[in-house]
Amino acid sequence: MATTKFFLGIVCLALFSGYSLPGRNSIKPVSTKATAEGEKLLQIARKELGVREASGRNDGPRVAAYLRYVNIGEGSPWCVAFVSWVFGQAGYAEPRTAWSPALFPVTKRTKQVNPAVVFGIYFSRLKRIAHCGFVERPDGDWLITIEGNTNMAGSREGDGVYRKRRPLKAIKYFADWSKRKGGDDEN
Repeated sequence: MATTKFFLGIVCLALFSGYSLPGRNSIKPVSTKATAEGEKLLQIARKELGVREASGRNDGPRVAAYLRYVNIGEGSPWCVAFVSWVFGQAGYAEPRTAWSPALFPVTKRTKQVNPAVVFGIYFSRLKRIAHCGFVERPDGDWLITIEGNTNMAGSREGDGVYRKRRPLKAIKYFADWSKRKGGDDEN
C-alpha cells in the first residue's frame, strides 16, 4: 500500500511540475516581473484589446493606423504591423515592418520568456513564421499573449486584438526588441 501511494505521489508530481519532465520544451520563463520597458509596451498593447476590424477584411480605423505605421495599405494582414505600432508608440524606432520573419533576426532571439517579448508561430504550409504577438506572461506550459489579427480560435487571419492562451510548445521563436542600444540592459 505504501509503495502504491509513493508511486501515485510521483505520478502526480510529474503531472503538475511539467518543466522537470524529460522532453519538455527547454524554453523556461526566467522572470514573471515585467521590466519597466516591458510594462510600458504591455500597457500600450492592453489598451488596444477589443479593437476589431470594420468588415472582417483587415480594415477599420485602428487597423488602418497599424498598417499605415509600416507603410502598408488597408486590407493587408496586420499582426506584425500591430507589434511594430506598439513599439513605435513606446518610442522605439524598431521594429517597423509588416513581414513576420523580420521580427526574429538571430541578434534579437532569446530563450528568456519575459513579459513583452515577441513570439512567433511557424506555419509549415508557408515555411515561415506567419503570426506573432506579445507575451503578456508565462503560465506554466502556456503563454498568455496579446496579439492582433487573431480571433477567439487563435487564427492568424482573425478580426481583432485579443488576449490569448497559447501552448509554449507552439512557439518557434521569441525575440526581445525592448533592449535599447547603448543602454544598461544591452547584452
